[in-house]
Amino acid sequence: MEAPGTPSRNSAPARSSSMIESIRGCSISGVRIHREELKRKITMPEYLRVAVMEAIRAKDAEAAVVLQLYESNKAKDAEPAEPPACPLVVFINPKSGGRLGPELKARLQDLMSDEQVFDLSSVKPHEFVQYGLSCLEKFSALGDHCAKHIRDNLRIVVAGGDGTVGWVLGCVGELNSQLRLPLPPTGILPLGTGNDLSRSFGWGGSFPFNWKTAVKRTLDKVTQGPIVRLDSWHILISKPAGEELEIPYSLKPTEETPLDEELEVEGELPEQVNCYQGVFYNYFSIGMDAQVAYGFHHLRNEKPYLAQGPISNKLIYSGYSCKQGWFFTPCSSDPGLRSLKNILRIYAKKVKSSDWEQVHVPSSVRSIVALNLPSYGSGRNPWGNLKPDYLEKRGFVEASADDGLLEVFGFKQGWHASMVMVELISAKHITQASAIRFELRGGEWTEAYMQIDGEPWKQPMNKDFSTFVEIKRVQYQSLMVKGD
Repeated sequence: MEAPGTPSRNSAPARSSSMIESIRGCSISGVRIHREELKRKITMPEYLRVAVMEAIRAKDAEAAVVLQLYESNKAKDAEPAEPPACPLVVFINPKSGGRLGPELKARLQDLMSDEQVFDLSSVKPHEFVQYGLSCLEKFSALGDHCAKHIRDNLRIVVAGGDGTVGWVLGCVGELNSQLRLPLPPTGILPLGTGNDLSRSFGWGGSFPFNWKTAVKRTLDKVTQGPIVRLDSWHILISKPAGEELEIPYSLKPTEETPLDEELEVEGELPEQVNCYQGVFYNYFSIGMDAQVAYGFHHLRNEKPYLAQGPISNKLIYSGYSCKQGWFFTPCSSDPGLRSLKNILRIYAKKVKSSDWEQVHVPSSVRSIVALNLPSYGSGRNPWGNLKPDYLEKRGFVEASADDGLLEVFGFKQGWHASMVMVELISAKHITQASAIRFELRGGEWTEAYMQIDGEPWKQPMNKDFSTFVEIKRVQYQSLMVKGD
């Protein structure tokens, strides 16, 4: 059953032009938001926000300086603190938003407080969850009713792109396994290039021209927006031991983790493996699209002056698409440009099935995507709005962000992808599944490219042993604040 407002493939298109959205952001719409009223509604009392920051700095929710703040507030001459109606904290990626991070951070701090705005270059989201939230829980356990209200009603804003949002959601999601409830719902201030998570939940697809006003409006929306659910997906990578991966934030090295025993592995396994795992929310992909993204990310990090905003980012991205063979290089000129069928096997648990089945890999595809949301590549819907008779014929169901299924499809090359993105045709439908295993083996290919939620990496491959990527739905769903 779909939660109210949960994005589906057949919902209104999420791909509204970034330019149009930005211009709309310049108009005056709705009720005027008074700065001081907003500040009272979202800002924590000083002793609590300072205690949270000190707990994070000390990496200890029970550090002496933290408990001293509790005792000082408890003193007889201290007035009882009034909790804000809807407390917020913000995580901001300073590399997003056309490098406007410092100005945006200052604006956010002006609207709430310095201690409630976390620069991800210095405070990581798992540190906030482990120490900051633990501080509020500690104060609450000691009888601080203000701390309890804030912990129970806290909402999070992520100012960044899809990768940043996924990183924060993954860390917040750890609260489920630790039985530390309730889970704070998350709203988004879109600062990335594609912003598909933002589009899917009504926060728009671009960073508005009048961003100073838009920030205030976004914070106000987060305080009152309805809460909807989002599936998240656990990814496990198991590769022959050796070369270490240059992995994105959303993946972490882990101890050797077994693959699903219900699906037997054919052939020999290496004596030692390296394992990585993480969580994604929008998509996982293998192939040329990830290779283009990898080149773009490296260029942006090496030459940050080129990344001045979404429009310049997309121009650079298009240039890389051509340079790396997505459009113009013949498939036979380079092993890395040939069909993924040469290196890949896919196994899946299809709709309404608990059994693993091998899935045919079309010989024409050079990129394969496993998609969770109705928005991909800056608001496009490559899965398409499929008719009921086609769904029934293929054994598919109508897709949504909380249905427990991934839509798996392929792109043949850049021209095919371009036609799909303007919705003249649909992508190459492969399967719809509740669990997927990709098995990759090298040979002429020494490496492949992968990405999750816009964060790419280079995956080395071995000609003697397979690399496995196994994807399963996380038991608990994430909570999102709906923007419209």
